[in-house]
Amino acid sequence: MRKLFSGRGLYILCVLVVLAAGFGAASGQEKDNIGFEWGFGALSGSAKEPRLASIARDTTLKSGDQVKMVVRLTARCFVYVVHEDPSGEITLRFPYDLQQFTADYKVGKNYYIPKGRPWFQLDEKVGRETFYLLASPGRLTDLEGLLAKYQSSPATGKAALAKDIVSEIRNVRKRFKTFTTTAERPISIGGNVRGLDSPGAGRRPDVASITTEISANNFYGKTITVDHK
Repeated sequence: MRKLFSGRGLYILCVLVVLAAGFGAASGQEKDNIGFEWGFGALSGSAKEPRLASIARDTTLKSGDQVKMVVRLTARCFVYVVHEDPSGEITLRFPYDLQQFTADYKVGKNYYIPKGRPWFQLDEKVGRETFYLLASPGRLTDLEGLLAKYQSSPATGKAALAKDIVSEIRNVRKRFKTFTTTAERPISIGGNVRGLDSPGAGRRPDVASITTEISANNFYGKTITVDHK
């Protein structure tokens, strides 16, 4: 019987098969569709010599300390920062309002929380402050609907809606848990809410100097708790 392949021909065929398989696997990998920079900083110490620290995980702060956040898109995606105060009250910190997604929402622009130069200053009312950071390639319409309903609801109905919002955040994270890959890389560039209702004044460092670059597939979620003492 005639040989179909010589030794050299068989070797070349094997190489081609391996390369084709590698190409197929690489092409099957999903490209990151979420990209943004995130900074969360705290100022403590004296007014003359404040110390800036990056908040990347649960931490403890005291009354008089100040906090500020920044979001900067590096890819077109939708970022949410939701704050739950010690009494369970919910505030959408970012976007500043839901209409912003169709107005002032640009890649490459720094969005400070709060806007401009002020920082939030922790007052004398202590407790746990929880910040939910979420990002998705598409808008989280169910969450947005609950947030809009909460904002327009009378005080008597807010407690139940606040629980629904926190539950929806947890549900979204569960839905995307097995479909998410995330990379984080620190970047160094050299109605009022209880406990965060007194923006301070004066010169302060730029929180954009302590941002982390975040990229992810399909969804990104992080929860940071501040124990305000």
